[in-house]
Amino acid sequence: MRCLRCCCGQIIQSFSDTEKEANESMSSDFFEMRSEESAVKAQIVDKYYRAWARIMQVRSERIAYVDLFAGPGRYKDGSASVPLLILENAINEPLLRDRLVTIFNDKDADNSRTLASEIEKLPGIDQLRFRPEVNNEIIGEKIIEDLTGVAIVPTLSFIDPWGYKGLSLQLINSFLKDWGCDCIFFFNYNRINMGLNNSAVRQHMIALFGEERIDQMLTELAACTPEMRELMIVEKICESLKDMGDYYTLPFCFKNASGSRTSHYLIFVSKHKRGYNIMKDIMGKESSSEAQGVPSFAYCVADATMPLLFDLARPLEELEGMLLDTFAGRRLRTIDIYESHHVGTRYLLRNYKDALKSLEAKQAITVTPPMHERRRDTLADRVVVEFPRRAPI
Repeated sequence: MRCLRCCCGQIIQSFSDTEKEANESMSSDFFEMRSEESAVKAQIVDKYYRAWARIMQVRSERIAYVDLFAGPGRYKDGSASVPLLILENAINEPLLRDRLVTIFNDKDADNSRTLASEIEKLPGIDQLRFRPEVNNEIIGEKIIEDLTGVAIVPTLSFIDPWGYKGLSLQLINSFLKDWGCDCIFFFNYNRINMGLNNSAVRQHMIALFGEERIDQMLTELAACTPEMRELMIVEKICESLKDMGDYYTLPFCFKNASGSRTSHYLIFVSKHKRGYNIMKDIMGKESSSEAQGVPSFAYCVADATMPLLFDLARPLEELEGMLLDTFAGRRLRTIDIYESHHVGTRYLLRNYKDALKSLEAKQAITVTPPMHERRRDTLADRVVVEFPRRAPI
C-alpha cells in the first residue's frame, strides 16, 4: 500500500489531460448502524458526485474522488457508506471506468483494512483502469505541502472528520485551487462551538477561521443569543472560505433527534456557480421540511411530527418583497432574475417562479407574455418581467 503522498501523484495534472490525528478519534460506534442523518449525508454526496462526474468525464481524461476520513466502507448493518457508493457508480459507467482515480484514507488501521477488503468484494472492481488506493495516515500539514504548487486534475474531495483536528482552511483550499475541483466537508458545530472559548484547542480554531477572525468572533459572540451564535459561526466559516478563493459556499444543517439543537453541518464549496446551483437543488430536495415550497436546507427526524412550526413561516411573501426592492425599475427574464439573486438564499428556481406568478396575479409586476397567453400556471425561463420603479404600498 503506497503512502498518501505517492497516491496524490495520481491526481497531479499531467500534460496528457484535456484540461483521523485527523479527528478527536472516530467514536467506536459511529459505523454500528446507519442513522437517517448518515443516509441523508451519503445521498447528498453521492448525488452531487454523480452530477459532477457526468460533467467532468467529458472534459478531462482523468478525474478524481478523494476521501480523507473514509471509514470502513460499510455500517454494521451492511449499508454501504460513501466510498463504496462512489466506486459502484464508476463500475457501472463505462466512461468513468477509464477516468476515475479514487484515493481513500483513514487514520484507523482497522477501518483502512476493512475498507480495502470491502472494495475488493465489489463486483466488477477489476474493470476500473485505476485501482482504488486505500491508505492509513494522519491528515495534517504534509498533504497540504504535497498539493501546493502543483496542478491537480478535476477532483471532488470529501473531508469528514468526526471532530475538527485535521480540518483547516488550507487543506480545503489545497483541493479547490484548480479547475473543476469542488469540496464537501463536515463541520462539527457542537465541537467547534465549545472549542472557540477553549485555549487548549485555539490552534485548531485558528486553522479553521484565521487568527484575526477568531478574536473578532469571540467579541461579537459574547452578546449573541444561542440562535444568533450558530448563524454567526456558520457565516464566519463561509466568509473565511470566500476570503481564500472567492468560493461559493452552501451549508446544510443536521439537527438532533428532537430538533432542539444543531449537531453538525455539511458544507459544500466550489469556485463555479454551476456546481453551486446543482448542489443547491440536491440539498433542497434532501431537506426534511419546507414552507410554501421553500426548503429548510436542514434535516431533522422530528420535522415530520411538527408540521405546524413550518406552516407558520411565510418565506414566499418575503421573497416577493425582496424582488420588488432589488429589481425596482428593471426589465429582465425570469432566469436572469433567479441567477442574479439566488446565491446565498434558500430559494430554488421554482420558488422564484411561484413568487413572480403571485406578484403578477396581484398586478404588482408586468409579465410578457401575460398570464392569459401562457399555459396555465406556468412561467418559462425566458418570460420577461418588468418591475415598477417603486414597490407598491
